[in-house]
Amino acid sequence: MIAYVFPGQGTQFIGMAKDLFEKSRLAREMFKLANKILGFRITDIMFTGTERDLCQTKVCQPAIFLHSVILAATLSDKSELKPDMVAGHSLGEFSALVVAKVLSFEDGLRLVMVRAESMQKACNAERSTMVAVLGLEDKVVEKVLDSIDETVVLANYNNREQTVISGSIDGVEIACKKLKTAGAKRIIHLKVGGAFHSSLMEPARVELAKVVNQTTFHQSVCSIYQNVSAQPTTNPVVICENLIAQLTFPVLWHQTVLNMIADGANTFIEIGPGNVLQGLIRKIAPKVIFQELTS
Repeated sequence: MIAYVFPGQGTQFIGMAKDLFEKSRLAREMFKLANKILGFRITDIMFTGTERDLCQTKVCQPAIFLHSVILAATLSDKSELKPDMVAGHSLGEFSALVVAKVLSFEDGLRLVMVRAESMQKACNAERSTMVAVLGLEDKVVEKVLDSIDETVVLANYNNREQTVISGSIDGVEIACKKLKTAGAKRIIHLKVGGAFHSSLMEPARVELAKVVNQTTFHQSVCSIYQNVSAQPTTNPVVICENLIAQLTFPVLWHQTVLNMIADGANTFIEIGPGNVLQGLIRKIAPKVIFQELTS
C-alpha cells in the first residue's frame, strides 16, 4: 500500500518549486490562482526572494503548502498513482487534506493563510522558539520538561531518537541545559518563528477555529492519519476537530508512521520540499520502501 506524506514548516528554501513552475502548465495555473488568493506574489519570494522573507511564518507556510499540493497535482495529472493513505507533519496535514479531497485547493490555501497569519501574531506577541532534541527517549524528555516551571512542552514525537520541544525562550533555554545533562547528543535550533504546538499558540487556535468552522470539509477519499491522534479517519467532523486542536497539541509522528505501517503501508512517498520526513521514517522503520518525489 502507498502512503503519501507531506512535510511541514522548516523545509522551505529559495528556489523551491521553480522548476515545477517552469515545466508544468498545471503548476503555473495553480500558482497564478494562489497569488490571487493570497493577495501578493508568493512565487516571487519562493523563486528569487530572500531567505529572511521566505522564513516568515506567514510566507513559508503557504509556500510549503503550495509546493506540496501542486507537486501532488502534477503527479496525479501524469500518472494513475494514487495514495491508499495520507499524513502530513504539522502544516503538512493541510496538504494531505487537499490531496485526500477533504478540502478544495482554494479552501486549503485560505486556511493555511489564516493559520500562518494567526500564528505569526502569536509569535510576535511573545518571544518563543523550538529546538530538536537528538539522542534521548521521549519519556526522558517528558520527565525533564515536567521539572521546569517555565512554559516548555514536548511538541513533536518524530522518532525514537528525535523529539522537538517548544516554549518560551527562557523555558527552552533551561530545558536545553537539563537535556544535555540528561544525555542528549545534539540540540538543534529550528528555523521557525515561535513555539508551535504549545499553549502559546492558543490565540492562533481560536482564530483558526472560526474559519475552519465556516469551511466545507468533505469525506476523505482515503484514510488520513492526523497529528493529534495518530489514528486513521475519513470522517469530516473528526478531521475538522483534530485540525483545530493541532495548533496546541503535540505532533504524534512516530506513532502515526507505526500505525500506517501496521495498517499495510509499505511504500512511502514524500511530496514537497526537501526530504526531512524520509530521514525520520527511515529511523522509525528502516525496511520500508521510500520513494522521494521533490521538485
